[in-house]
Amino acid sequence: MKINNNISAVITNKQLLGTESKLSASMERLASGLKLNHASDNPSGMAISNKMKAQINGLDQASRNSSDGTSVIQTVDGALGEVTDMMQRMRELAVQAANGTNSLSEKESCQREIASLRDEINRVSQTTEYNTKSLLDGSLDARVYADKDNVNQVSRIAVSDSVAEGTYRLTVEKAATKAEYATGVKVDDLVGKNGTLSINGSTVAIDAQMTKNEIYTALRDAAEIGECRIGGIDDPITFTSQFYGAHSSVELLQTSEDDKIFGEGIPNAAKEPDATALVKVGTDAKVKLDTTSAFDVRASVAYDGNKLTITDVDGFQMTMLLAEGFETGATVNGAVSTGKITLEVTDIGIMDIQVGANEGQTMQIRIPATDVESLYLDEIDVTTVNGATRALQRLDDAIATVSQIRSQIGAYENRLDYTVNSLDETEENMTAALSRIEDVDMAEEMTEYTKYNVLQQAGTSALAQANELPTLALQLLQ
Repeated sequence: MKINNNISAVITNKQLLGTESKLSASMERLASGLKLNHASDNPSGMAISNKMKAQINGLDQASRNSSDGTSVIQTVDGALGEVTDMMQRMRELAVQAANGTNSLSEKESCQREIASLRDEINRVSQTTEYNTKSLLDGSLDARVYADKDNVNQVSRIAVSDSVAEGTYRLTVEKAATKAEYATGVKVDDLVGKNGTLSINGSTVAIDAQMTKNEIYTALRDAAEIGECRIGGIDDPITFTSQFYGAHSSVELLQTSEDDKIFGEGIPNAAKEPDATALVKVGTDAKVKLDTTSAFDVRASVAYDGNKLTITDVDGFQMTMLLAEGFETGATVNGAVSTGKITLEVTDIGIMDIQVGANEGQTMQIRIPATDVESLYLDEIDVTTVNGATRALQRLDDAIATVSQIRSQIGAYENRLDYTVNSLDETEENMTAALSRIEDVDMAEEMTEYTKYNVLQQAGTSALAQANELPTLALQLLQ
């Protein structure tokens, strides 16, 4: 029996300290609800859990990002719905103006409403925003840049989603031309004479009482209705179509019994019953695609005056408008041009929606410009002879274009809806996995806590008894 070193007390105290440490850890886990309160609890588990937390937080934010993207798309869809309604009204007005029962004043009333609707389409395109970001002005579409030498020779460039990034080259071999006819007669030659002239179906009557200015004004106004332009008052009378391309024409026909006061070259139907109108037509532009660039050998070009539509397989489409008179051999900035145009298609400008928790997990959204120029509605004029018919064609094309944009927007929205659902599902599953790593099983831990609590009480009692052992040595001294 020893009194300086109570081995029984030392052993009991050691066990009691171990029990208290385990009891303290158990109480911490019960209080926090976590198995991992310190890196020492499970070093590898701590590393895994931190990585999973980053993913879960990222997925949660990505879900909110996708919902924001849906809000952007819904804003665009609502605005484009109004643009479609306005174009439908413009088409209705064009149909009304095409009816032969309407007078010029009634057509002008239709044109005023059309002009007002065009202004509103432009306003919607310029002012539709989300969080101060413009949506319909083309700033969220892929940017296409022309080479610096010809940056002003091509405009209104639009590309479909299937047009890949790259360098596209073409050569303008021939510029589009307007139909033109020179009568060889001056306004002065018509003073004091009588006669009528049909200009693309727009008739003007000249009588001997009219002054030079009155004759010129009558010819100018009739030419405008006939979709032509007349030269200066002192120049030989020349009529030029307002439009470029093979669809533009100037048809002249005299319809009075008088002499051919507008020139011998113009038929006179009144004196020659079988005479047909003299028709001058314009020509479309002609280009050659460079298939050594990004253009495929299967690409083809459709022409409408200076407007080009280049198509290929898989939905490839590129449209653009060439500048007036630009062709191989034309003088541009004081130099003879080769007619070559280089276009660089980039992914700059496209809206990236971060739909994942990691770098590069994005969804691209492209929203083309929908202003009047982009839709080629800026030249609609239903007051001219063929203006209503031309307007119907342009409006049909514009409505189809906006419908295609809305279709793509709808596809984006559906995709984002599925993206949100997928992100939420993934976040839920990862949270469950994280729970299995770091969350404590309360029932199991409570059992452990009860065990260590009992052991602590037993150890305290045993230590008290061990501390009493040295007192037994006093009995030996008695």
